[in-house]
Amino acid sequence: MTGILEGKRALLTGAHRGIGRAVAEAFVAAGARVVIADIEGADKAALEIGHDTVGVTCDVRSGDSVAAAVAEATRALGGLDVLVNNAGVEHFGPLHEMTEDQFDRMYSVNLRGTWLVYKHAVPALTDGGGAIVNIASLAGVVGFPLLGAYAAVKAGVVRMTEVMALELRDLGVRANAICPGFIETPMIERAFTEFEAVTGTPLKDLITRGQGRLGTPGEVASLATYLASEGASFVNGTATVIDGGMNVRRV
Repeated sequence: MTGILEGKRALLTGAHRGIGRAVAEAFVAAGARVVIADIEGADKAALEIGHDTVGVTCDVRSGDSVAAAVAEATRALGGLDVLVNNAGVEHFGPLHEMTEDQFDRMYSVNLRGTWLVYKHAVPALTDGGGAIVNIASLAGVVGFPLLGAYAAVKAGVVRMTEVMALELRDLGVRANAICPGFIETPMIERAFTEFEAVTGTPLKDLITRGQGRLGTPGEVASLATYLASEGASFVNGTATVIDGGMNVRRV
């Protein structure tokens, strides 16, 4: 039996670990051919995943690096059907205490980086139609204390996804965003320490009240696989929250 992404050619950024790695593995299991683009660890992750997965080095802050990575991916795959923008960084702390460098890093990786990869990948995607999945965040839909700049740029990813959907619909390309809550990744492991250091309150308590438990990268990957598939052919311009219900909890 073939998978729902059989024959699809996919480029994933920030995919050597965490959510991106889970998406890469899910795509391969669903029949896709995958190129992982990451600032580090891409070759190692590709080798571990196998199935002719390719790793390329890419710094999404650099237009030249992105252009080279996209060109290498399209050469390796013979084209491009799916783009997953997952590369991202976080920072915990009061918004007014952030340094300019910290704020600029949030912007350059999470928002500008998403735009740069999209910009360079669009010609390959519009050649035959395809799907874009941008990994945003629940923080891009609902504000969280200590995640001010992260929330701002992820909200930008959500709005930008809507524009992508509108501008590319007639060219046969869909664009959707996924907005995960707290997911069990190396990023959240760092956040536990940082959050408690600033607030004196264990982040685990907030997660337990809001979500019930941490989500898993595989759960996010399942949604990404669906959004990249033909089964989601009428899903366009959405920002789907996957958070165990945290976004609707108000008390």
